[in-house]
Amino acid sequence: MSKVNVAVFVGSLRKDSFNRCLARAVERLAPTDFAFNHIRIDDLPLYSQDFDHDYPANATRLKQQVEAADALLFVTPEYNRSIPGVLKNALDIGSRPWGTNSFAGKPGAVIGTSIATTGSAMSQQHLRNVLAYLDVSLLAQPEVFVHFKDGLFDIDGNIGVESTQKFLQGFVDRYVAWVRRFKP
Repeated sequence: MSKVNVAVFVGSLRKDSFNRCLARAVERLAPTDFAFNHIRIDDLPLYSQDFDHDYPANATRLKQQVEAADALLFVTPEYNRSIPGVLKNALDIGSRPWGTNSFAGKPGAVIGTSIATTGSAMSQQHLRNVLAYLDVSLLAQPEVFVHFKDGLFDIDGNIGVESTQKFLQGFVDRYVAWVRRFKP
């Protein structure tokens, strides 16, 4: 059986990002034929139409990594009730220049965690709107708005709360089935 390659976008640049921990927790719950590739977004220039005809190497790298992926996973915090700027910039770079949208037609999912009681619900809704325009086929349910607390999961993706593990396993099972609909 061939590997299913998943491009993972973590919307936080913080070294000990809660969302990076969540991404790793989800990865640990996935079947072994799923390979997760974290896409680097911290070195991208701010998108400018000025470089549409001569894309910088790091922007071209991002587009190639997305194009090589079978599926997408977005794991995002919420900054001021919306998408972190670094994640939005990565989406703009990967979808440009016009007519070369690297995200189009790929299955994906959006999840996130925050110390706020609503998790990253507003950010995820904004992100879903952008991804719908970019023609990403998103898994609708279950929504994963995780209220982060100490001990929930660690930097290596170990889940410390049984109910959270069960909930995340349910998400992973649905995500895997969703992606396999696109790549049997």
